[in-house]
Amino acid sequence: MTAFDVPLGPASGAPGATTVSSETGRLGSRREWQAAYIQRLLISDTLVVIAAVALAQWIRFGDSGVLTTGEAIHNLSYTLVSALLVVAWLVTLVIFRTRTIRVIGSGPDEYRRIFVSTVRLFGFIAILALLFRLDLARLYLAIAFPVGLISLMVNRWVWRKVVARKRSRGEFQTSVLVVGGERSVRNLAESFARGTADGYQVVGVCIPGHIGKHGDKITVNGREIPVLGGEQDVLGSLEFCRADTVAVTATEHLGHDGMRDLAWALEPHHVDLVVAPGMMDVSGPRLSMRPVAGLPLIHVEKPQYHGAQRFSKLSFDFVFATIALILISPVLLAVALAIKLTSKGPVLYKSERMGLDGKPFPMLKFRSMVVDADKQVASLMKANDGAGVLFKLREDPRVTRVGRFMRKFSIDELPQFINVLRREMSVVGPRPPLRREVEAYDGTVRRRLLVKPGVTGLWQVSGRSDLSWNETVRLDLSYVENWSMMGDLLIIGKTLKAVVGGDGAY
Repeated sequence: MTAFDVPLGPASGAPGATTVSSETGRLGSRREWQAAYIQRLLISDTLVVIAAVALAQWIRFGDSGVLTTGEAIHNLSYTLVSALLVVAWLVTLVIFRTRTIRVIGSGPDEYRRIFVSTVRLFGFIAILALLFRLDLARLYLAIAFPVGLISLMVNRWVWRKVVARKRSRGEFQTSVLVVGGERSVRNLAESFARGTADGYQVVGVCIPGHIGKHGDKITVNGREIPVLGGEQDVLGSLEFCRADTVAVTATEHLGHDGMRDLAWALEPHHVDLVVAPGMMDVSGPRLSMRPVAGLPLIHVEKPQYHGAQRFSKLSFDFVFATIALILISPVLLAVALAIKLTSKGPVLYKSERMGLDGKPFPMLKFRSMVVDADKQVASLMKANDGAGVLFKLREDPRVTRVGRFMRKFSIDELPQFINVLRREMSVVGPRPPLRREVEAYDGTVRRRLLVKPGVTGLWQVSGRSDLSWNETVRLDLSYVENWSMMGDLLIIGKTLKAVVGGDGAY
């Protein structure tokens, strides 16, 4: 018998103590909503695939659905082909585990699996057609493939929004019991609170070596989390707090045997076991699991700022900025005219900012303030609403009427695409800092200067001016540590939503 087999109550006999045999309350909510959610995904995926294939057949063949093919098959009915394609598509989605509980609602990985499974299926069909000389109608496949793929992506996006909305109301949650020290519990709980769309919530904690009394609690972001005992009280604590996931941050206290015994003890109770390695703001692409001498070691790759990734980012910046400037040129002309007619001074405002490796450059913006607004900063500093070294005013008297409208929807930032073409900025990156801000940086914050500042970034899509200084720094450093092209595309998409809503801008 191990320490995890004992029917312990939380915190040595707390009210509600029970044996480990009861698990109905814990299993109910999460397993029920996950099963129902997966069932709805199956139904919607099936309808989407059937609709995409039926549309392709109708556009290509109309009502006949018959096409004479090559030597191998004659008078092949495309109704039969469509039925087989639907079945194969749905089976492929199952094979690539696009509806497993590990990826549903996770975003990029869910989309990636749908994309890979669909591409593999149509690639396999192309190979079969070549080997068996099947003269399949190219237009039929050319319609079914993109329509089905895009529709599946949109379908998952809609369902993700449904789940996110429910989680914002406290539904569809994953309750977590953390085994670790107070500091690691705070870090984990704060991270889960930031990722509300993921639905993880710390409901209890077991602190190794805890000898406190019943009722001990720790407070994180204004929410009290009960301390339910030490590392030996995990199973009894699960029955008390009804958690369905155990997150271990104190692996050094449990040791190899303790972790193994805990994993074995949790198996009959259908509780997930996860290990938090303590690496904050490091994303999946930089982490890889490598078994060494029977130990699962997490290898953390260095951030990549050079080579092929650097070239792809430069190319993307050039193409995106060029297309953006062409498309928004009428807006640029209209805004320039509005500024000129409503206030004295130049249309564009040049602000010195610090770029890659701390090199200064003139960042271009539409002028949203009165002329010589910089000279008034000292007199307004007492009313500063900005966080840390940032200077911001919610009701800035220097802002013009047109400027206030431009700032709400970030229209004043559009000329920065010219900075992108001049290779001084990137489309996505950290917030462009002022010289006085950089002079106040410590060694950690200076890592923001390892990449070019961006027209938009994580700071733009996560609250903009409403963010605290520490949160702004954390987001910028997270981007520097983990940037990728897929991440840039997601940020651009979220930026459009944030700008249209005018969220956090002043």
